[in-house]
Amino acid sequence: MEQSSVTKVTLTNGLQVMLKEIHTAPIISHWIWYRVGSRNEGPGTTGISHWVEHMQFKGTPEFPSRVMDKAISREGGVWNAFTYFDWTTFFETMPAEKIDLALRLEADRMINSTFDSEEVASERTVIISERQGNENSPLFRLKEALQASAFRVHSYHHEIIGDMADLKTIQRDELYKHYRTYYRPNNAVLCLAGDFKTDKMLALIKERYGNLDAGEIPIQHIREEPPQQGEQRLKIEGPGETTFFEIVFHSLPASHPDFFSFTVLDSLLTGPTGLNMFGGGISNKTSRLYRKLVEGDLAVSINGSLPATIDPFLYAITVTVRPDRSITDVIKAIDDEIHRIQDEPPSEELLARAVKQARALFAYGSNSISNQAFWMGFSEMFDTYEWYKDYLNRLASVTPEDVQRIAQTYLRPQNRILGTYIPVNNNEVNT
Repeated sequence: MEQSSVTKVTLTNGLQVMLKEIHTAPIISHWIWYRVGSRNEGPGTTGISHWVEHMQFKGTPEFPSRVMDKAISREGGVWNAFTYFDWTTFFETMPAEKIDLALRLEADRMINSTFDSEEVASERTVIISERQGNENSPLFRLKEALQASAFRVHSYHHEIIGDMADLKTIQRDELYKHYRTYYRPNNAVLCLAGDFKTDKMLALIKERYGNLDAGEIPIQHIREEPPQQGEQRLKIEGPGETTFFEIVFHSLPASHPDFFSFTVLDSLLTGPTGLNMFGGGISNKTSRLYRKLVEGDLAVSINGSLPATIDPFLYAITVTVRPDRSITDVIKAIDDEIHRIQDEPPSEELLARAVKQARALFAYGSNSISNQAFWMGFSEMFDTYEWYKDYLNRLASVTPEDVQRIAQTYLRPQNRILGTYIPVNNNEVNT
């Protein structure tokens, strides 16, 4: 993949623009990022950011929903949107000569989405159905319970999709107010990567976005989560045949220098975790916990998760337990591996392999034009683009002692919550 420098410009209305020329294919990927997500919600409005994302596909006077739905695909493009804890993003990847459609559409729905009452009512049904579908997943139910226990003060407490009580009661005017508050140029980052000339693209961006009015972005009162006071354990019961176990540790924000050492620790314990929006994974069969749990016939699968967030979130280890195997044995096996790395730093050889795997996964997800544009905006949501540019070098600088220190600091019993999902028709599992 051709690499080039990124041009950064801030328009007079506060819109941050990032442009990267990549002339390997005649396509352009266009992403608009808003600094709003479930982190900006509270009781009564949980899930409102995700709902507003849905409403952005319901049309404007210039692009009614029936037109919007077909406009991008008719021109050979793909588009989608995502809501996360800290942000909401919309993207279009299109033939280069058609990219103006994406600029026109996103600039238009930044200020002109109609939020028709009938569409709001229809989308309420859709989102409630989505929530109910999630509740059919044992892992969703387990993760939601763990997240709620881990965050009693901070707004990471609730799932991105929101609580059912709020999805039933949020009204059209609340949605529209949320939209008009946060979907503003001075709360957004526009990123384009692909086959264009920077000066010409910047002129087109100014034409499409430059006259949009900035808004009064409210001061954020995000409450800091206090330290956890001792280990917690919880159990969830529900339908199914499979027992799941998840252990979560309070972690650290992605902007923290130790995030890279934590990434290497994760790669060593559970296999590398990818942050890329697109792109496949790589095998975790050489990881310590895979060998201990899966090859040791305690688990069907094991994986780890270390999300990149603005505020400290959670490091999770998730296990699909083998039938008739003891949760107690699973916990002991995980603890043995954690104690092992706390007591003795990994060898240079093992560290090099873990770093190599983490670097490979990062590289796999950075080689498409869409992911190049993704990373520009994504890294700006919790830090700056320099975070992305320095990623590989920062991984390479991690030492065995760094990994040991992270394990000693964060993977303590007092800093964790253990959760078990017990299928109701398999209650004889030893917990």
